[in-house]
Amino acid sequence: MSGLTVRSIGGIANIPAVEWDACAGADNPFLLHGFLLALEQSGCVAPRQGWQPTHLIVEEDGKPVGAMPLYFKGHSQGEYIFDQGWANAYERAGGQYYPKLLSAVPFTPVTGPRFLVAPGNDAGAVRTALLQGALEIVKRHQLSSLHVNFVTEAENAWGESTGLLHRLGEQFHWQNDGYADFDAFLAALASRKRKAIKRERREAVNNGIEIEAFSGDALRDEHWDAFFDFYMDTGSRKWGQPYLNRDFFRRLHRAMPERVVLVLAKRAGNWIAGAWNMLGSDTLYGRNWGCIEQHNFLHFECCYYQAIDYAIRHGLKRVEAGAQGEHKLARGYLPSPIHSLHYIPDPGFRRAVANFLDEERAHMQGLIAALDEHSPFRQTEVTPESE
Repeated sequence: MSGLTVRSIGGIANIPAVEWDACAGADNPFLLHGFLLALEQSGCVAPRQGWQPTHLIVEEDGKPVGAMPLYFKGHSQGEYIFDQGWANAYERAGGQYYPKLLSAVPFTPVTGPRFLVAPGNDAGAVRTALLQGALEIVKRHQLSSLHVNFVTEAENAWGESTGLLHRLGEQFHWQNDGYADFDAFLAALASRKRKAIKRERREAVNNGIEIEAFSGDALRDEHWDAFFDFYMDTGSRKWGQPYLNRDFFRRLHRAMPERVVLVLAKRAGNWIAGAWNMLGSDTLYGRNWGCIEQHNFLHFECCYYQAIDYAIRHGLKRVEAGAQGEHKLARGYLPSPIHSLHYIPDPGFRRAVANFLDEERAHMQGLIAALDEHSPFRQTEVTPESE
């Protein structure tokens, strides 16, 4: 490709949705124009919140052929790739870590492309143009670093080949092995794990609890109002200040209700708990959970087992249950690597971070291997006993 130009558009509203989505594709809901626009127009993503959009567009003959979600960041909150230790070390040495430059989906620890390329174009050329555009911003504003979080494996391999630093992490994902139903999934588990899940599911709906999933036209304001109450209650106790506001969910509902799967639990006629999921082309993404009543195993039921059940019934390939949580392993979610890429212009700081990443990567590879050894799935073919 020749004649590529790169420009920053600031807010996502400065590009038509059809042009951005042509680059983003339809697989990952978090990269769609409607999702990013809801974050910005609701004020959840704004300079005063430490997120200043500076998205990049690559054009050929005036037509967008690539895009990159990009932000000036005044802190490291809402990223789920933790670099606060780097910031502390750099500032103790006399540097200024913030603002930094970040390519990611705010508040969303989900792997997906960050160097977005419209179909039919040279991916390498467009990615190179986007990276050069981001690095030019780093240079022009004398920023400490560029971070590209939760990249795909293909992007990670390409990024490493350009000299970007690679960081390895792990999450827990459930894979659909062609299960006919939830019982078929259970049959693939070791007996002890299978019995534990059955017991947890029974106990989760004790006390007359009913659970239902809502999506698309079935979603109502009352469902969102209930979930938001749960989200705020749980989020305020865990983090102090939840990242998302009610206006974001209102805009999300207007923009893409068919991409939402809201699992809600009801007791005695009142909603008491819920889990918000987003739907991709072949994946269900678990995002947030909240409750106003505590019941044994209800969190596992709403977030993990209902998600698996939904994925099986709708022929999805996997469920990604979000950041952290080794407790997911016993419930059929296996460790999966996640990747991020980093550019640091200061030679001394870069060497220090590179050494840290080498050690962290070796540790993470060992951790993933060790977790794999504790898979809940049966290791040999045996007939499940009566339970």
